[in-house]
Amino acid sequence: MHEHHHDHDHAQAVSPEERLALLKYMIQHNAHHAEELHDLAHGCEGEAAALLHEAVHEIEDSNKKIEEALKLLEA
Repeated sequence: MHEHHHDHDHAQAVSPEERLALLKYMIQHNAHHAEELHDLAHGCEGEAAALLHEAVHEIEDSNKKIEEALKLLEA
């Protein structure tokens, strides 16, 4: 099993403007990954394709939540 460590301390050091910009970037970044997964799913069959399509929907759902949070922060 591969362990991944990611330090989140930098998120506390950003300004409100930087935070908004980062969230906007993350939405676009996630959408790009969703498009790539969608394309990959079309090259697969069966349960693998279904799981990849499900992952696309989960990314899209996550982006909706990030967009809602962004609207609240911009208000």
